[in-house]
Amino acid sequence: MKVTDHIKKAKGETLFSFEIIPPKKGNSIQELYNNIDPLMEFKPPFIDVTTSREEYVYIEKEGLLDRKITRMRPGTVGICAAIKHKYDVDTVPHVLCGGFTKEETEYLLVDCHYLGIENVMALRGDAMSHQKYFEASNGGHLYASQLVDQIQNLNKGKYLHDVIETNHKADFCIGVAGYPEKHIEAPSLQTDLKRLKEKVDRGADYVVTQMFFDNDKYFAFVEAAKKAGITVPIIPGIKPIAVKRHLQLLPQVFKIDLPEDLIQAVESCKNNKEVRQVGVEWCIQQSKELQAAGVPVLHYYSMGKSDNIKAIASAIF
Repeated sequence: MKVTDHIKKAKGETLFSFEIIPPKKGNSIQELYNNIDPLMEFKPPFIDVTTSREEYVYIEKEGLLDRKITRMRPGTVGICAAIKHKYDVDTVPHVLCGGFTKEETEYLLVDCHYLGIENVMALRGDAMSHQKYFEASNGGHLYASQLVDQIQNLNKGKYLHDVIETNHKADFCIGVAGYPEKHIEAPSLQTDLKRLKEKVDRGADYVVTQMFFDNDKYFAFVEAAKKAGITVPIIPGIKPIAVKRHLQLLPQVFKIDLPEDLIQAVESCKNNKEVRQVGVEWCIQQSKELQAAGVPVLHYYSMGKSDNIKAIASAIF
């Protein structure tokens, strides 16, 4: 079932969903199952699975360093199929511009269609570590809006190079990212909203936000999006702080602000166990306020660990 259909079926009730990352290659999927199992009691209608782009590794060979390109966490579509089969739940693979040609993207989408995966999250992705700015792969897309175009073309039965006559078209529900505190590269929030509206106008069906820790910023973002003509569901993405270094890491990586009350609470903790509890309590309060406001889904960035997400969900659902 499509994410938007799950939202309609809920008839105003706030749903629970979460996001996971594939295990590093060579590891077993069982560890992933172990973290998903405790969260299934909250009946998530869908689970997101991230995709990692390629990266360079350096291998010593005869005293010299040889640079090779690799993917440390492959298997997103396979993991989606495995989760869908094991738990009978819809899955949402993340599809990136970065690191993929248009042809590779088409093959990935065809695989999703074969497997009965009806939802995809269309993302530009980040620049590689050696790049100052994001650069499109040779033969790939530069913007997520172009990726949305390609997915919508498949929904219309239009493939890149082939003339195919078929009545069995794809029918993907497309999610895209939104940024309550604006994307790092956008010159202003208003410009960022224009880019988001462009993705929606091209066929995006719903939006999931970047993490935020101040609900007022989400509410202001939703209101500004409505004024800009964006009417699709906007799902809040939430991440509980878990370790003290998140105070520096999250603002640096995601360019977000942390509320002063949260900063002081984390700084007063003696260890990361206490920090984790602060993160859970803050996230519970965030979730309760968002739920009371009638958000369609509370989407948690679990990133492979479920104990704190379970504690939050137990207080909300």
